[in-house]
Amino acid sequence: MRPNPLKKRLLDGASAYGLFAFEFFTPGLAQIANEAGAECVLFDMEHSGAGIDAIKQQLAYCRGLDIVPFVRVPTHQYHFVARALDAGALGIMVPMVETAQQARDIVSWTRYPPRGRRGAVLGAAHDDYSGGSMKEKFALANERCFLMLQVETEVGVENVEEIAAVPDVDCICIGYADLSNFLGVPGELKHPKYLGAVKRIAAAANKHGRVLATAAPDEIFAKEYAALGFRMFFFGTDAHLLQSALARRIAAMREGGR
Repeated sequence: MRPNPLKKRLLDGASAYGLFAFEFFTPGLAQIANEAGAECVLFDMEHSGAGIDAIKQQLAYCRGLDIVPFVRVPTHQYHFVARALDAGALGIMVPMVETAQQARDIVSWTRYPPRGRRGAVLGAAHDDYSGGSMKEKFALANERCFLMLQVETEVGVENVEEIAAVPDVDCICIGYADLSNFLGVPGELKHPKYLGAVKRIAAAANKHGRVLATAAPDEIFAKEYAALGFRMFFFGTDAHLLQSALARRIAAMREGGR
């Protein structure tokens, strides 16, 4: 079974940079990201419309590469979480987490007994279709799973201290669009209400030793959040990266009436 060395590096204090894959689920996407220097890729299922078959293919394309595949599931339900792990994800991001009980449930879905309630599968994608000791496989699966919970609503912010305290939560993420929207200041990322929520989330994560993560539209945004203690950044989305790069080139050529 494939290990997850990125999890250890992150928990030891390192930073990580990856791609937020949303639109272009092609065979070469993971390799392209890997060659660009990405350490991980986050495949979205919440808003992309991607189903588990497309995600399973993408996870397979990551095999043999020095890139760690993660999946953002559509919502906090067992079958989404367990299915993504069974397909080969080495970590899960769950959106819209609002309570400690939700966090405890999600943790249980990502861990085999006695640490959780994940159902068993062997000789499948998650263990690379291999043989071997069931006990050893389940222990490795428990240890390699990197669990990321998104706190992106006003309710989640109110409960973030309790959410971050739940054992086996590895990472607290923000969704800056949803967070600003649920706080009543959509897109106003300099608004005191929004910034206050971000600082509260950061304080809770730091108190309990959780990695802080966010999607990042560009390096300017990422550097601002790195100063707040964020260490994991998913650049994108892939569609935005293509569109913005293309727009810059077209604008450059059109300068001077070309």
